[in-house]
Amino acid sequence: MPAKKLKEFLDSNAVKYVKLTHSTAYTAHEIAQSLHISGRKIAKTVIVLIDGKMAMAVLPANRSVNFDHFRNAVGANKIEIATEAQFKGMFPDCELGAMPPFGNLYGMEVYADEHLTDDDEIFFNACTHSELIEMSYLDFEKLVKPKVVKMT
Repeated sequence: MPAKKLKEFLDSNAVKYVKLTHSTAYTAHEIAQSLHISGRKIAKTVIVLIDGKMAMAVLPANRSVNFDHFRNAVGANKIEIATEAQFKGMFPDCELGAMPPFGNLYGMEVYADEHLTDDDEIFFNACTHSELIEMSYLDFEKLVKPKVVKMT
């Protein structure tokens, strides 16, 4: 079951979503293959440090962060991927590495890659390595209010 915090947030905002269960998978690529979903529709969450401040970068699973594009888009001096040790305690209701792209629930800025806006629906981890949530991108944008930038 998705973390209580995430489920309550989605339900309290009356958005439609579907929970999908899959065999345990640790990468977005594995999830896409397991469920026969295009990698561009799976939103992977990468925890980054932007000039030393923790934030979420959300991008399609079939893309990688281009740090030059990302840094230029947000006007930062330095962006680097945070280590698991740096963010381990920030998502107590989630399995490590399975956090949903809802930084607003954890006091974090969220940056979404512009390519996520290409599809009507997105899929993302639901706090475990065996559950996914499918919802409309527009609902995600309405609830999270990410800064949409070029990062790939």
